[in-house]
Amino acid sequence: MNYRIGIDVGGTHTDAVLIDSDYRIVASTKTPTTEDVTSGIYQAMRAVISNAGVPRSLIQYAMLGTTHCTNAIVERKRLNRIAVIRIGAPAALAVKPLVGVPADLREHLGGHVYVVGGGHEFDGREIAKLEENELYRIASELIGRVDSVAITSVFSPVSKRHELRAAEIFHDVLGADLPVSLSHEIGSVGLLERENATILNAAVIHVAKEMTEGFVRALEQEGVNAKVFFGQNDGTLMSIEYAVKYPIFMIACGPTNSIRGASYLTGLADALVVDVGGTTTDIGVLVKSFPRESSLAVEIGGARTNFRMPDIISIGVGGGTMIRSKQEGGVTIGPESVGYQLQEKGLVFGGDTLTATDVAVALGKAELGDPSKVAHLDKVLMENIYAALVEKVEVAIDKMKTSSESVPVILVGGGSILFPDHLKGASEVLRPENFGVANAIGAAISQISGQIERVFTLGELDRDVALDIAKKEAIDEATNAGADPETVEIVDIEDVPLAYLPGNATRIRVKAAGSLNVKEA
Repeated sequence: MNYRIGIDVGGTHTDAVLIDSDYRIVASTKTPTTEDVTSGIYQAMRAVISNAGVPRSLIQYAMLGTTHCTNAIVERKRLNRIAVIRIGAPAALAVKPLVGVPADLREHLGGHVYVVGGGHEFDGREIAKLEENELYRIASELIGRVDSVAITSVFSPVSKRHELRAAEIFHDVLGADLPVSLSHEIGSVGLLERENATILNAAVIHVAKEMTEGFVRALEQEGVNAKVFFGQNDGTLMSIEYAVKYPIFMIACGPTNSIRGASYLTGLADALVVDVGGTTTDIGVLVKSFPRESSLAVEIGGARTNFRMPDIISIGVGGGTMIRSKQEGGVTIGPESVGYQLQEKGLVFGGDTLTATDVAVALGKAELGDPSKVAHLDKVLMENIYAALVEKVEVAIDKMKTSSESVPVILVGGGSILFPDHLKGASEVLRPENFGVANAIGAAISQISGQIERVFTLGELDRDVALDIAKKEAIDEATNAGADPETVEIVDIEDVPLAYLPGNATRIRVKAAGSLNVKEA
């Protein structure tokens, strides 16, 4: 028998579970998320290990879904000193890198921005020769001045040759250990958004490195010598090496962990998942046991990006949502929340702030804290507030559906006790056992995945050949991320003809997933 730890960081709570090799939950815990995030993770880890009472030598895997990288970008803290290299002159000079990015973020990341000759057309033809001499000059100029480099070439999802050669040059001059982020490995078609995603990836590499090393050290201090994996935002895991190379894929891994956990706890492969935390409620969609991916560009810290992200709606409703009176009468519901201070500020816990949890307890919908502390509240007003809270969730559910038909809804997260067993638009409402730690369970049970997205010109390649190339690359990506090659299989294929490009071009996206590579562990 061996065991694995799953930890997931939310805005209000950090949850941890310890499960055995048959995926049975041995112990679970929920601790307040701390301001620095890290100490809260360590508290949850130590608590779940202590509660489980299993020999530490038998804990072989540890999985973490964390908000470190998101926080670094949003707060503009601890970001790398980066160089931004765009390969595309003379075709890509009209709009400079970082245009449209908030001024404060541009101030952090825009100190070393260069545009050089090179890049490709949609069909793989060169726009211009790569200016290698200029790249050598730039690299020499940057010695000792940057921590990482972001390289984006025009149409690199079609041809990555110029990005790869540029990376070789920077490694030659600045050292093989210099982190270099390449856009064809991160984003999709669309130069500016792919470039922004690559820049943000390069900016949080040190944050990811410190976080991964700190987590491993904390485990070792507890006597746990486990193979460590990190949650990524498609509901799967990646190895330490992969996480440090592509830290941007950890952004929004919390909701996807909950979605995967909900699928595991209920056995459903297709459903809507409503994850109710202390601050927000996230609604996502399960499709074939994996989170549905967003087809829209996503803003991260104000920067528009197009790397893969889950299709999630977040609304300001949670256990800590603040209910306040308006001067003109009536009340406002959120979006402000007491967050991790719920047990200090909520009325049922002896505090002085009316929250959504207090409303649910006052109406007998939930058993928490001291109900006598909310017995004085006006029941009619509480009923109206509660109805408004439920309606907010029902409207969000309706937005996520692709048809008018009712669908199964899975309620997870500690705050899901607030909501009833019947919701409009739901064919059934399920609240599985261990719903409160579904996010940590999702982190613990997830597979390893790899995904690629490329543009192929079918005038040069047969469609089946292009698909085979894409499948092989996706399988290789999953294996490199830590999956057992013998278990990797294709879980999703998308083939979209690009009518606006000549030459019978098509965009192919393939995702592969497999079990943890136990042999390497």
